[in-house]
Amino acid sequence: MDLKNTLIDLMPAPLVRIFAAPYIAGKGIAAGVAKADEIQTKLGLAATVDLLGEEVFRREDVEATVQVYFRMIEALQGRPYASISLKPTQLGINESEAYCQDNLQRIVAAAAVHGIHITLDMEDRHFTDVTLRMFKAIRDRYDNFGIVLQSRLYRTPDDIRALHTKPCKVRICIGIYREPAEVALQDKADMKDRLFEQVLLLLEHGHYPEIATHDEPLIRRCLAHLDAQGVARDAYEFQMLLGVPRLDLQQEIVRRGQTMRLYVPFAEDWKYAVHYLKRRLAANPAMAFMVMGNLLGR
Repeated sequence: MDLKNTLIDLMPAPLVRIFAAPYIAGKGIAAGVAKADEIQTKLGLAATVDLLGEEVFRREDVEATVQVYFRMIEALQGRPYASISLKPTQLGINESEAYCQDNLQRIVAAAAVHGIHITLDMEDRHFTDVTLRMFKAIRDRYDNFGIVLQSRLYRTPDDIRALHTKPCKVRICIGIYREPAEVALQDKADMKDRLFEQVLLLLEHGHYPEIATHDEPLIRRCLAHLDAQGVARDAYEFQMLLGVPRLDLQQEIVRRGQTMRLYVPFAEDWKYAVHYLKRRLAANPAMAFMVMGNLLGR
């Protein structure tokens, strides 16, 4: 572990909690729903609500997580601006693929009844194949199901081409997981160039790209190119993390009549919020300065 990650890992939880305030909706489902309502009402922003917590191993904990998602679905009824994100390691993949897929399908089926979209997050490279297999199997039956792909991985263009014959919502992002040079790009500029190329590839294959980045030059590059190509503004959207101060740019996108969606995480246990923020800071320490600026601005 390098010095940067060592320092972040040693940050005391109370300090992390100060940094986390803009990033985390709060504790419990009600906090996540309230934040989704707030950003829609005040700013015209959509939300994807997420329960923090990964690497769940005990079956009783997996079952408890499934029940949280069922309650979340009930709580988000009647909110077309809100979707839900979830992770395989929350839902039993550490026990078996079949068990995880069954849990995923139960959640997607329950959400479909209420017209709520579910996004299956992509974790590190060890889970890429199994995540795509489960996604494709469930996507065969349900249309309210999308996936995440990471531009840093060399395999991503092939994964796009093999994704699904049905159009899908696909969050395309650089990805937060550190991956070795033999499977992934190491230079951020290269990752951003690939992300742009993959947005175009997704559109070419009939999918709906959810362009997840805070990088303003990259966003403007996408906007300029897609406008010049006459791509409909409802054929894609942009996504950012809650708490990153990009309000002017977000409002510009909203004024264009496009969807600007924030990732809105909440925690049932504060330790998961601390872990989430430490991982975000390790991936991009510059965010610490952005968040501190946001706090001071308040």
